Amino acid sequence: MTSIKIGILREGKIPIDRRVPFTPAQTQEIHHKFTDITIACQPSAIRCFPDNEYEKQGTPLQEELQDCDVLMGVKEVPIENLIPNKTYFFFSHTIKAQAYNRDLLKAALAKNIRLIDYEVLKDANNTRIVAFGRYAGIVGAYNGLWTFGKRYNLFHLRRARDCFDMEDLKTEFSKVKLPPIKIGITGGGRVAKGAMEVLHGIGLQRVSPSDFIHENYKEPVFTLLNTKDYNRKKDGGAFRKQEFYQQPERYESDFHPYAQKMDLLIAAAYWDPKAPVLFHQEDVLQNDFNIKVIADITCDIEGSIPSTKKPSTIDDPVYDYEPSEDTIEPAFSDEGNITVMAVDNLPCELPRDASNDFGRELIDNVLPNLVGEDTDAILARATIAENGRLTSYFSYLQGFVDGA
Repeated sequence: MTSIKIGILREGKIPIDRRVPFTPAQTQEIHHKFTDITIACQPSAIRCFPDNEYEKQGTPLQEELQDCDVLMGVKEVPIENLIPNKTYFFFSHTIKAQAYNRDLLKAALAKNIRLIDYEVLKDANNTRIVAFGRYAGIVGAYNGLWTFGKRYNLFHLRRARDCFDMEDLKTEFSKVKLPPIKIGITGGGRVAKGAMEVLHGIGLQRVSPSDFIHENYKEPVFTLLNTKDYNRKKDGGAFRKQEFYQQPERYESDFHPYAQKMDLLIAAAYWDPKAPVLFHQEDVLQNDFNIKVIADITCDIEGSIPSTKKPSTIDDPVYDYEPSEDTIEPAFSDEGNITVMAVDNLPCELPRDASNDFGRELIDNVLPNLVGEDTDAILARATIAENGRLTSYFSYLQGFVDGA
């Protein structure tokens, strides 16, 4: 066993993020469960859990964290705050060669930092073991309903960010009064399941993709669309999942039959840039394209959904997409527009619950590998940089680092 000291970082990215890797109660649990781990917490005025809650649990506040071995935050650490020769855990947003974080990755290499990214912490089956996806889905679906109600003046919900926690959010569900609309969710993972929690919570019936297209209903319904439901092979052959992910260029979108019947789209599916887009601008211009509100949880800018032209923010969560000009307009400005909710940090609106679930997964799935044997190379495979170099798993980023 290795004795380590973990420092909980103060979030420094703007816009602010109120989430934490561990709740105050979880730090006490760690003290008892892992005798070789000690924890310190950097003071913060913005966390969803105040400093004194950590102190009450026996976790000391500590401004300077140079004596810590491992530093854990949530979002990217400002370059000027990086301490050389430390191990860092955070969402680095570098593994897709995101240009806006190139300097961050270069700094991690220059400062001899071991950078471990939460996004690529996976088990032997390649399944993520820590994620905020469930709460992205919950808040994304809730925001989609909030947007729909606001666009048509049907009902008025409190914003998710104004609810204390998930239980408080659920008290708003009874206010949702929908006409017989059809809602579609794309995806099948944590995000989609979180979205379904909300739709089941307001009492909506789930129907099959086929019935969604062919049947009429006197009440609002929703369907869950997996990749096979809205992609087809170009040569008319059968859909094969493995082939689709390995050779997506052999496929094309078959989403339009759903777009003809759908009123609200909740986009929760991971999208690979090599895969077909969900639909194109010219599809939106067709008279039978029916979608009026899109809650784009994935928020891939200029990606699979042409109306997602930019991320929105928690303070300003929606905008309109004008399809004929392919431009953005103010929210709710014209009935011919599509209203888009594309907040890119949705779990921040329920930070207490999101942090609690995230910390639970860290305690159960990551800390044992940190202080003991790295079972199945879970940490190794999530380590982007170490000893001043990219690891073999991320050597493909060398050109990105070099500015190619």
